[in-house]
Amino acid sequence: MFGFALALAAWPGVSRAQRGAPAETLLAPAELPPPEPRQFRAAWVATVANIDWPSRPGLTAWQQQVEARAILDRARSLGLNALVLQVRPAGDALYPSRLEPWSEYLSGRQGIPPRPWWDPLAFWVREAHRRGLQLHAWFNPFRARHPSAKTPLVKPHLALRAPASVKAYGDLLWMDPGDAVARTHTLAVIEDVLRRYDVDGVHIDDYFYPYPVVQDGSDLAFPDSEAYLRYLGEGGMLPLPDWRRAHVDALVQALHERVRRTKPGVLLGISPFGLGRPERRSPGITGFSQYDKLFADVERWLEEGWLDYLAPQLYWPIASEGQPFAPLLQYWARTNVRQRHLWPGLFTSSVRSPAMPVPPAPPPTPFAAMSPPGDAAAAGATRIAPTWPAREVLEQLAILDRQAQALGSGTAGGLGGHIHFSMSALMQDRDGLAAQLQRGPYAVPALVPATRWLDDRPPPPPLLTRRGEWLLVEPGRGEAPALYAVWRRIDGRWRFGVVTVGERRLARERADAIVVAAVDRHGNASARQAVRWP
Repeated sequence: MFGFALALAAWPGVSRAQRGAPAETLLAPAELPPPEPRQFRAAWVATVANIDWPSRPGLTAWQQQVEARAILDRARSLGLNALVLQVRPAGDALYPSRLEPWSEYLSGRQGIPPRPWWDPLAFWVREAHRRGLQLHAWFNPFRARHPSAKTPLVKPHLALRAPASVKAYGDLLWMDPGDAVARTHTLAVIEDVLRRYDVDGVHIDDYFYPYPVVQDGSDLAFPDSEAYLRYLGEGGMLPLPDWRRAHVDALVQALHERVRRTKPGVLLGISPFGLGRPERRSPGITGFSQYDKLFADVERWLEEGWLDYLAPQLYWPIASEGQPFAPLLQYWARTNVRQRHLWPGLFTSSVRSPAMPVPPAPPPTPFAAMSPPGDAAAAGATRIAPTWPAREVLEQLAILDRQAQALGSGTAGGLGGHIHFSMSALMQDRDGLAAQLQRGPYAVPALVPATRWLDDRPPPPPLLTRRGEWLLVEPGRGEAPALYAVWRRIDGRWRFGVVTVGERRLARERADAIVVAAVDRHGNASARQAVRWP
């Protein structure tokens, strides 16, 4: 900061420079710009089966980086402010790890690092932050092998180090949630990433106990009967479903405590299946019960405050019979008693491209009973998903906005954002959706909602210096900002923008006043500073 001031003083004509002042003292109350827009706008970047990135296994490091930069650039130009990157698809790693092997989705063979060697997660974090994007690390908590895998497991995969903790289930391998070794391992993997990488969030998806595999017309039993009988023999009293739910609860509670202890400012997000407990649903809501089949008591996690944001996968069309979009959204907002962030997942990948024919109406089952979970489309999942026009997603966003406003500007119920599954649909601009988002809902940038229960201290205000047609911006003393929120008044109207901390020289752009606030990683904004032009 001092070097900048000395350099400025040495410039010719510096006496004509003007320092910024608090906006409230430089501008009359009626002149002040409106509050900054707030909305979490994100997309999942799935790596399992190479859904989103990399496009195929075995690319060179340079090719993988080119693809990653293209995704990051598109996210920023589109108006997103976060990406959720899958770093642990199935007991493997998209980063160097002593706990789990390199993912085959990266190199083409499990355990083989990319060539030339590089650290993909460090790259994604660094490049996201350079663009003013948050980067959340997405972990599948218990899946040990995906059906799309083609190469053998290698150490240190948990299935080889602790085979009793991993069960074969259908064509999957699954870390047993009831096994303490498996739960401890997952917690250690996530803590390792927290300690080594500057991620903004930790994110787990809906794969707790596996989605049921149907054989001969009935659900295949998960192979934990020996452990349950042992539990009963030791005096345990819980019925099997409650016993399983207790294991999943234990992971979620321990993960919350681990994140708070290891890196208190990092958000913990969970993206469960989109339907609530059957006995709590509104009349007419029908379909799959994650409470009874995945043994996920999401309502309890909200009540206990074991997460910072919930992203229920609302993967049905607005008018879906049995799973209508707006009532499901209302259910989760009503259930969110601790007012954590509620950022629903949208099934954007179901948007058809112009070349795709309009399909016939899907049968009432199985899609009506079970929407595709997070990455179900990756490996030929048998669940049927319809394709939609882009306007379906746009109308869902409009419903989200209306409900947020009805609940109090997005504060009540935690509404204030969404996550697209997945980034490929936006990269491909299916049915013109990306272009329509840029012209419509994302035309004005937005800051992420503040997470005040983690940190409510605003950063120091920025230091502004007006010189000619340029505004020079420097951070104030103390906490470094993540972004700058910028308002320009042009022809009597305020125009809002977001710039990265690397953009320290802002063009006037015909403005007669510019107002700037520093924004920290939790979304807290500083006091606003302003400059005026004659």
